[in-house]
Amino acid sequence: MNKTSPNTTPPSDAIIPPRHSKAPAVGSQIPSHFGYCFGCGKLHSSGLHLVAHAKAGLELTATFKVTENHQGAPGLAHGGLLSLAFDEALGKLMWLIRTPAVTGRLETDFLMPVPVGKTLFIEAQITGQAGRKIYTAAIGKLDSADGPIAVKAAAIFISVPMSHFINNINIDFKEHLQKHPELMEFVDPDFNFNP
Repeated sequence: MNKTSPNTTPPSDAIIPPRHSKAPAVGSQIPSHFGYCFGCGKLHSSGLHLVAHAKAGLELTATFKVTENHQGAPGLAHGGLLSLAFDEALGKLMWLIRTPAVTGRLETDFLMPVPVGKTLFIEAQITGQAGRKIYTAAIGKLDSADGPIAVKAAAIFISVPMSHFINNINIDFKEHLQKHPELMEFVDPDFNFNP
């Protein structure tokens, strides 16, 4: 098999998209898009509960505390859950440009173990955009914003219309969400879920 994979490094013709005028204010917490999201939802009992804050430009910081629910090897964070934390943090960058998007590719490099009870401090940024592809990168430091780098990640997100999400929801769950709009916080707060 001789296939090539998309590179997470922006191409030479990529642009840096502008920060949207309605992006979350610098220093403010970026909201969860869905209360039961495993990555950032407050209502998911064993989720990551990742919390992100907007920085200036196209950057954010996020934290994720590893609990006993996130283990792979005894006492250590599962690599897949660490990848999920970075997918969540990098995805939250879309709030800064107010663009609905899905993960197209995610690369994660594990540099050192992340033990249960420790907190990962993530710094993420948008590194470019080429058409519908939005390029992102992040590092995760152990114990503090100045700690050693434990994980690095880069991803490509693909911008999609909001209908991508609405049209792919199970009809019963869509009806549940229409009855409980408090569970949803969309990238576009002006979006009406009940057309």
